[in-house]
Amino acid sequence: MQAWHLSKQRWKQRDIAMALGVSEGAVSRWLTTARIAGKMALRTRPHQGGPAKLTPSQLRLIPDFLSHGAEAYGFRGEVWTTARVAAVIEEEFRVSYHKGHVSRLLKQLQWTPQVPVIRALQRDEKEIRRQRNVWPELKRRAWRERRTLVFTDESGFYLLPGVVTTYAPKAKSPVIQAWQTRDHLSVMGAVTREAKVYTMVREEPFTGLHVEEFLKHLIRHLGPRLLVIWDGSPIHRRANIKEFLASREGRGVHIEPLPPYAPDLNPVEEAWQQLKHVELRNVVCLDLEELHLQLDAAIARLRQKPTLILSFFDGAGLPL
Repeated sequence: MQAWHLSKQRWKQRDIAMALGVSEGAVSRWLTTARIAGKMALRTRPHQGGPAKLTPSQLRLIPDFLSHGAEAYGFRGEVWTTARVAAVIEEEFRVSYHKGHVSRLLKQLQWTPQVPVIRALQRDEKEIRRQRNVWPELKRRAWRERRTLVFTDESGFYLLPGVVTTYAPKAKSPVIQAWQTRDHLSVMGAVTREAKVYTMVREEPFTGLHVEEFLKHLIRHLGPRLLVIWDGSPIHRRANIKEFLASREGRGVHIEPLPPYAPDLNPVEEAWQQLKHVELRNVVCLDLEELHLQLDAAIARLRQKPTLILSFFDGAGLPL
């Protein structure tokens, strides 16, 4: 606009370019545009860009996918980076994004980089209330179809101890010596209304093949007719799981999904809390082998407490 006003005052293009610190070619293009389309054509017009690759409904699903944790998608450690989120978007929607654009998408979804402390989960309270209301019907369905109703979930047990309060001299903070490492055991667990607890432990992140193996483990112990209730973790939606459920061996297994962002609806979550913060509190292990032994002993102790196991259902708001 300044170039246009100076030209109206009969400034030469060379002088305009020198005054504004631009090239003569740029001044020539601006003045030509103004003469042809008027000076308003010089106003800034934001670039609209191409159409969005993800629909609004797809975009809203991303927080749900991420809530299952990075290890559910095969990554090592529960940390989300833009590169990892880009990989999840490509896996779920077959859409490729540069990690720089992923950061803008996450900002749009109110996800920001921060030091993890306690993760606040978005919850659909209406859907959670609906799930609690259908719990009596699920119990009747299991009885009517003669199925064993079983809740399933996954968790990680780390070498770092679960610290609780302890007595110590005043003004002298106690210190627990522990290896600072992210090495851990992946644990898949199941709880039934008969106070039975089933687990599978591995030293690598779980995949769909592990889920299939665990379902076969449950079938061997509980019979082929199961009503399995679990969350929408991506490892529960792998192609091999669908093939197994359609096969002769898995045909008797019916799946009931939990609503997103509702871990408190799963009694297995109560079992994890009991194991981590009661049975294994302040337990320091030097390696995964020792942690595995301690975990097996903790699970064995839990299995000897059927009344406590049944209370997990009450804790989840699902009275028996």
